[in-house]
Amino acid sequence: MIQSTKKRSQKAGLPPGALIHIGDRLEEKSKITVINYGEEDFSKAEVKTPDECAALKGKANVCWVNITGIHEGETIEKVGQIFNLHPLLLEDIMNTDQRPKMESYDSYLFVVLKTLFYDEKEKSAIMEQISIVLGTDYVLSFQERETNIFDPILEHLKNGKGRIRKMGADYLIYSLIDMIIDNYFIILEKLGERVDNLEVQLVTSPKTETLKTIQKLKKEMIFLRRSVWPLREVINSMERGESPLIQSSTYVYLRDIYDHTIQAIDTIETYRDMLSGMLDIYLSSVSYKLNEIMKVLTIVSTIFIPLTFVVGLYGMNFKFMPELKSPWGYPSVLLLMLVISLSMLYYFRRKKWF
Repeated sequence: MIQSTKKRSQKAGLPPGALIHIGDRLEEKSKITVINYGEEDFSKAEVKTPDECAALKGKANVCWVNITGIHEGETIEKVGQIFNLHPLLLEDIMNTDQRPKMESYDSYLFVVLKTLFYDEKEKSAIMEQISIVLGTDYVLSFQERETNIFDPILEHLKNGKGRIRKMGADYLIYSLIDMIIDNYFIILEKLGERVDNLEVQLVTSPKTETLKTIQKLKKEMIFLRRSVWPLREVINSMERGESPLIQSSTYVYLRDIYDHTIQAIDTIETYRDMLSGMLDIYLSSVSYKLNEIMKVLTIVSTIFIPLTFVVGLYGMNFKFMPELKSPWGYPSVLLLMLVISLSMLYYFRRKKWF
């Protein structure tokens, strides 16, 4: 389940740039993968220390360093020293409660994104932060935990498919952002199926669990909106920022992912509106069901009112009652009660009250 807030109290009173991890701390050690590639060559290596990144940097046209696990402050600090990253940038990398944003520095760009995964067991979305740094000939990506979201890009680099090996580092960061946004649609498709099934269940047989599911989905949509909506500003800033790190040929691809971002936002807004409407449908369905029950009980009570009157009339303990000693008195009263009941049922039917 997506968490709305994360604890920041441990950073209170510390100076700016203090490397304190905010988020879920992992037991595993940070993993560093270095990918060097050009139009004719490709290499991938897992290094044990950040110092080895410096030795591998510059061996090809583009160097992509992927760090998995941002809870180790020493590792993040060392990587920052190697690539001359600002301390405030390193602080933002270790704070997983960041809003998606793009910041421009003298020799690099810093982008913070939110990636989504779907937990099939819990039937809910999981949100994690990915930070990306774009330099002249390098890209740094920082992930909270090891995932397979960038595996298709690694496969394209390894096999030399597409234009990614022919392009620069700016095209690589475009590919990473595009993969993250494409993954949004996979998650939204699964959530959309849940919304559709919930709508059918809501109309046919609304239950208390249905209301809980609506509230849970609505909360997830709010967090998704908070994660995806700022991404529009990020892509727009990259597209219109005229940074020397982004070539003119890459702007057309940035416009494409900007359109995809708008589509994702529209989908989230649609689901939010549907879930808000489902609350009204749930209340209406419960009210309608209660009205149906009350209508049946009212009809039964109305039929028994005259019957109760007849029974009460002949239940009086007077000695001299006209029908008291009549041999046909009891059957006559039963017949009268039956006629009254059938007459009332016929009248209700004519009025289409049931």
